[in-house]
Amino acid sequence: MTVMHINRHFLEQADWVDPETTVDRVILGDPDKQVQRVLVTWIASFAACRHAVDRGFDLLMTHEPTFWAHRNELDNLDDSAVARAKRAFIENSGLAILRNHDVWDRFPRLGIPWAWARFLGMGTEPVARGADGYQHRYDIEPTPLDALAARVAERTSAIGEPCVQVVGDGAQMVSRVGIGTGCAARIPEFQAMGCDVSIVCDDGSCYWRDIQRAADQGHPVLRVNHGTSEEPGMATLTAYINDTLPGIEAEHLPHGSCFRLVGT
Repeated sequence: MTVMHINRHFLEQADWVDPETTVDRVILGDPDKQVQRVLVTWIASFAACRHAVDRGFDLLMTHEPTFWAHRNELDNLDDSAVARAKRAFIENSGLAILRNHDVWDRFPRLGIPWAWARFLGMGTEPVARGADGYQHRYDIEPTPLDALAARVAERTSAIGEPCVQVVGDGAQMVSRVGIGTGCAARIPEFQAMGCDVSIVCDDGSCYWRDIQRAADQGHPVLRVNHGTSEEPGMATLTAYINDTLPGIEAEHLPHGSCFRLVGT
């Protein structure tokens, strides 16, 4: 299979994606390159690109951007030393970069929100979904907020985030949990779905606006890192490639939380 064959395969599974406007496309490299080995990772960091080249992968499949812009990455590429160096490294190596974002964000049962909810032990199918399909609600037994936060932190510690941020009364009982990742974690939409607690990520909810509004309403919020919330989806994407695309061997390069916590 070529890089374009792989990209076309995913787009053909996703009737919710417009092939003309999607960010799911070849970012750099030869679209006609034959592919046998794929490295799947959450974001095409410089370190991930070097890892792919050093270990002889033909293709790096990334969920988030390579060049720090959601759309038209190369058109918006700044003229900085790091941008020039990163682009030159990829082009000189012969590595192809393929983005898989819009498809995997809503891919039924395996995509980002489903994988995140299963990772947290919420179940396999949501009881409700938001209008755009990205935000899900899962119902659990009534649980104190801090107990739910500890349950989430126990899971996320395995991928580099041992603590979660909690806003709200720790003793407040919650049972209707909003699950969202990335920018698709809008607290008002969770509230419209009947959720009494929202699990959001740092790239999708800011404190002075979204979270403070929720706090003023008495709606508790748990917040984790963007990379943490989407890592389980990268594992399911890797498994999907290995199970579905003949002749392709995929390997998952974990990214996990984007930061470390340092205390006194």
